[in-house]
Parts: sequence; structure tokens; C-alpha cells
Amino acid sequence: MDKISFKAKLYEINKWRILRFPKQYSEGLPSRGMVMIQGTINDIYFETALEPDGMGSHWFRVSDALSESIKADIGDTVSLIIEPMKAWLEPEIPLDLEGALKAAGLMEQWHAITTKARWEWIRWIRFTHNPATAEKRIEVACSMLGAGKKRPCCFDQSRCTVAAVSKGGILLATD
Repeated sequence: MDKISFKAKLYEINKWRILRFPKQYSEGLPSRGMVMIQGTINDIYFETALEPDGMGSHWFRVSDALSESIKADIGDTVSLIIEPMKAWLEPEIPLDLEGALKAAGLMEQWHAITTKARWEWIRWIRFTHNPATAEKRIEVACSMLGAGKKRPCCFDQSRCTVAAVSKGGILLATD
């Protein structure tokens, strides 16, 4: 796949620094769902997981460290050259999920599934604004992993699953 070059503006949504891809550049990616990419932003190398925005494009959270490295902040336009990665970056396990997996003796099963499957479990669990629903999903995930299931079912993977910056699976407005 060819590298994709474009410019994009940094936005803020609920105190998160967000870089949302213009839709025409997301169309060159291999999936409407989550995609791993590598490339440069203002000539600084980075790798990240792109979250779908629920409307056919993608976005990612720009960390404080990356923002400092690229010398850009909210409102600034940055230059990107990216390409999809074949390998999946390891997700950070949310503490509540990790605790439940450890308590249930399921860490071995967790590490036996693919990295992509681990992302799918995390995305399914966090795809709610209701903490009680997230707790229930963690219980269900542990039960299903314990029974040998490798992936969650029945959720639209092209939706934004980060509740802090979305509503109804759609990234909140950036303009």
C-alpha cells in the first residue's frame, strides 16, 4: 500500500487533543474499523492505533509527549505521511479489566488470543457511557474467555468506542 500524505488540524474534545483524518485520506486505509499506522507527523516518527470516527474516517489522541515533539498544539495544522502496519500494537489493558482477568485466572487465555482480538475486547467493553454496563461487559468477557471464546460478537467495529469523546458511536464534533 502506498504512503498517504496530507495535512490535518489538531482539535480538542473534552480536554483530549485529537487529530481527525480528512475522510478522503481515511478511504486509502485498509479498514473502516481500527487500523494500526506508522509514519511521520511534522517529520517526527510515530506509530499509533487509529480509532474509527463512526462516519467513515479515523482519528487518534495526540499525547502530550507527541504534541511537544511535533511542536504543535490545538488549532495547529500538521503534516502527516502515514502507512498502515501489518502488525497490531499491543493495547494497554484497562485496570478494571486486568484486575478481573487476574482474579479469574484468565491472564494466560488473554495472552493466548491475538493482539487484534485483545483490542476488540477492550473496544467492546469501553463502548458505553454507563459504568455499570462496562462492569457487566467485563464479567461477560471473563466468562466468554473462560469458555474459550476468542472475540466478542455483535458490535459495529466502524463506530468510535471511546466514550469520553463520542456519543452513539460517533466522534463528537471537531469544528
